[in-house]
Amino acid sequence: MNGFSKYYQKDQATRLEILKQQKKLTKAELEILKDPQLNFELGDTMIENYLTQYQLPEGLALNYVIDGKEYLIPMVTEEPSVIAAASHGASIVKRSGGFKSELKERLMIGQIVVEQVKDAKKLARLVKDSQAELLQLANAAHPSIVKRGGGAREIKVRILAFDLVSIDLVVDVKEAMGANMLNTMLEACADHLRSKFEAEILISILSNYATRCLVKVTCAIPVSELTKKNMPGEKIAQKIASASRLAKLDPYRATTHNKGIMNGIDAVVIASGNDWRAIEAGAHAYAARNGSYQGLSTWEVKDSKLIGSLELPLPLATVGGSIAIVPLVKVNQRLLDLQDAKELEKIVAAVGLGQNLAALHALVTDGIQKGHMKLQLKSLAIAVGARPEEVAAVVDGLLARQARDSATATQILEEIRGIKREEK
Repeated sequence: MNGFSKYYQKDQATRLEILKQQKKLTKAELEILKDPQLNFELGDTMIENYLTQYQLPEGLALNYVIDGKEYLIPMVTEEPSVIAAASHGASIVKRSGGFKSELKERLMIGQIVVEQVKDAKKLARLVKDSQAELLQLANAAHPSIVKRGGGAREIKVRILAFDLVSIDLVVDVKEAMGANMLNTMLEACADHLRSKFEAEILISILSNYATRCLVKVTCAIPVSELTKKNMPGEKIAQKIASASRLAKLDPYRATTHNKGIMNGIDAVVIASGNDWRAIEAGAHAYAARNGSYQGLSTWEVKDSKLIGSLELPLPLATVGGSIAIVPLVKVNQRLLDLQDAKELEKIVAAVGLGQNLAALHALVTDGIQKGHMKLQLKSLAIAVGARPEEVAAVVDGLLARQARDSATATQILEEIRGIKREEK
């Protein structure tokens, strides 16, 4: 996309003008980006005991090419360097042809758990024999999704203990995330199980472990694209692959490895109006699916290329909940040029892999702190009272003194102001 070179150096008016030209945003949409309004009625509708807005910064990740399509990706985060890193990782992949995605199915799972079961195997047989009847009951409980081409598809039975059975309902939720939909269907089926089999129902609720809604993204980068002045690309690629292996073997490293991936994923999920807590829970459960907690991504060197892949459950939506009522979410969908929920899932996964690449590339070369430092020092300068026009000078002073504490920042600020007073 043209016009986004050195986007970070431009003022807000110029950034918005570029978006206006590139995305054909309306005056109303630009106003939402420029000045989000406090809306008591909307906030009071969304949560209880509403008081005010707690705002987080939103920025744009650049350079993402996924299945041949280039994206501008809104990200909401308070953490310095996340968007810069995501964009940097994507730029490396972009030069190598971009990300490829794979999404086999988009189904959600809900559970009816029966307790105090006298004969678990017998109950499993009875439920399986009643599958057609249960699917019909589920669809009758939510007919609107059936009209849109979705609805209940399967019944699975899992014996969790000798007296505890989970009856899993698998549903095509179309563009919704499906929590309310599934819960309505599950309760209808649970009532039937109570009356027909005298089942003692423990719970009936959606599962956030969406193993039937998996997204996989991959990329292949010639090792020459990774070269830095002080290290050849072959060595960097080998070290990234070794760091990936470490995250498969050591849960202490895997936790931080995955946190970095979720830095990018959460930021896009929040910007899209989706439930980032559900995505976090499902991702971390998936990281432990093999019996130990492991890194979600895999990097390996093959035929002089660094091959990366990331697979995880991403049950995202483009309709329903806060998505339907928050004005900025609608603008963000326009910025993404979003067609459907499947496309959103691919975008989010690609950002997770791009974020991971940038983090690992930094870790095995210059270290993670170099990229973070300037942004952290800017925050420190603001925290000690520097005005916008003074921030750069305070940061330069801290870098020159190799300091990062508030006392030194305060001293530098006082010196800057003293010099200005003398000049006057």
